[in-house]
Amino acid sequence: MSIKRTMSKLNHAKITPYRSGQRGAANHGWLDTKHTFNFASYHSGPDSFGSLRVLNEDRVAPNSGFPTHPHRDFEIFSYILSGELTHRDSMLKKGAEGKGGKDDFYRMHRGDVQFTTGGRGIAHSEQNEDSNNWVHFLQIWAVPWARGLTPRYHTQTFDEEAKRQAFVKILSPLKAGPGASEEQETQAAPAIPNTIPIHADFVMGAGLLGVDKRFKWTVGGADEGDVTTKKQGRRVYVHVPMTKGGNAKVRLDGRESAVLGEGDGAFVENVNAGDILGVESVGEAEAEVVILDSD
Repeated sequence: MSIKRTMSKLNHAKITPYRSGQRGAANHGWLDTKHTFNFASYHSGPDSFGSLRVLNEDRVAPNSGFPTHPHRDFEIFSYILSGELTHRDSMLKKGAEGKGGKDDFYRMHRGDVQFTTGGRGIAHSEQNEDSNNWVHFLQIWAVPWARGLTPRYHTQTFDEEAKRQAFVKILSPLKAGPGASEEQETQAAPAIPNTIPIHADFVMGAGLLGVDKRFKWTVGGADEGDVTTKKQGRRVYVHVPMTKGGNAKVRLDGRESAVLGEGDGAFVENVNAGDILGVESVGEAEAEVVILDSD
């Protein structure tokens, strides 16, 4: 199946594909993981891209997972692709899960995003407590605009059908910015309504593009107003998760040199807030696309 090619709209943008085979890979039996950035024993990739520091595509076996471990001074989020991921942490007593509102939401499924501000220190575990099925998810870290923040959690479900209509915004900067008061931190109002607030000049989106579908991403979330601080020279990372057995493909900005398969990503540089990045589905299956738009 083919799709009519659209011409490049962002001639000033530099788009560099980063193929799945270039990523770091490790299989520990219980964990099959791919690293886009340098992580653990993988040191052959980039260190970061703007505020984006980690993008791991993880598969965890039934009845296994990451035991309790500490984090600090990173914004950490899990985007669930399939299966079930159970989160427990040092701020939530075992047995009290799910009883205190959405931020105590602990057993996650497809469509859920779990977000952690590590700040001055937290400890959590991520387990697959399902006895039969693997869990598949993206683990993403960003560098916050300040150290020593108050640790916080947010969990939110994002509608699958909405993702089939356009890119859905997942994260946006804390509206109050780096100078937020403790009250504003507690209120946790995001710059874009109905998103999760992040302590970074960072917007995340996700979409499900049916065959022959074309979506547009507005750099910096500028279609939602004055969202981000850095307007010029933003950096956007596009990732295509491995969800359709290799049958999904997308093309960025109408460029044949920027066709991405499952597991591939692309560094998009020299773009400015308000630029429109076109993403077309050119494969044989619906393509899941995650956008990480950073300073």
